[in-house]
Amino acid sequence: MFPRTIVGGVSVSRLIIGTNWFVGCSHNTAAKDLYLKQNMDLKKITDILEVFLNAGVDAIIGNAPIVFEASREAQQRTGKKMTIINTPGFVFSPTVPGHPMISPKTPPAADWGLDVDAVARCLDEEAKRGTIFCLPHQGTTDTLLDRCTHSIRHMDVITRMIRERGMIPGLSSHMPEAIVYADETGLDVETYISIYNAMGFLMELEVDWTSRIIANARKPVLTIKPMAAGQLRPFQALAFVWNTIREQDMVAVGTMSPDEARECIDLSLSFLERRTVSVKLQETRSKSSVKRKA
Repeated sequence: MFPRTIVGGVSVSRLIIGTNWFVGCSHNTAAKDLYLKQNMDLKKITDILEVFLNAGVDAIIGNAPIVFEASREAQQRTGKKMTIINTPGFVFSPTVPGHPMISPKTPPAADWGLDVDAVARCLDEEAKRGTIFCLPHQGTTDTLLDRCTHSIRHMDVITRMIRERGMIPGLSSHMPEAIVYADETGLDVETYISIYNAMGFLMELEVDWTSRIIANARKPVLTIKPMAAGQLRPFQALAFVWNTIREQDMVAVGTMSPDEARECIDLSLSFLERRTVSVKLQETRSKSSVKRKA
């Protein structure tokens, strides 16, 4: 079974199931997004999740409606429990009397905070749907990050409310400072999401700087986009991340088929176990001259 780590007292697989491909988020083109939305359905997603669960990869990041339904179906098929990690965004239409803000991105939010009642409603729904780890989305975290004070404004209020509902708080961020500031201020979080790939795709700092920040983090780090949204091949991408993170850290991967899921699992295990990769190679006519004869 896949190696595991402990996050906030909970055992989770070090490989995490990513869900961007499931919901049509390609970080590529509008045409690619549309292709994903037209071709990914409940059965296909459930089949992929079944492969992961049977390999001991039992944590998933994302809880969109179709992902929620597929997770339930996969758990019923396999009899295995899945750990839900979600990243809710706190964007609201209600306003607090006297505080004319509707989201973290409006100017008053920096000083006055968010609509606490709206935060409560959002978190109540997360708890109701079985979320175990609740990490406010990058759109909330990074908007409230303050480089002047080395803090993430109002995040202590949100993390306390997450705890009150029996969930485990963390941070989802595209800014490496979020890890540093959370540690410096003693923010009550048990993990952090950080973009990390050999290409530097979507990363705000150089790869070596981000690697050092992850290595010095006080809590386990969940690294995302290891394959740079499909711009890196799995062999190179997974070899890099598994060999440059710590034993307590995690890697999220997105796949579009059960066979891709199996490949990512097998490649990851090969790198972690320091053994020769045995995944079947792609065949093209140009490879014929280098194939060994029987």
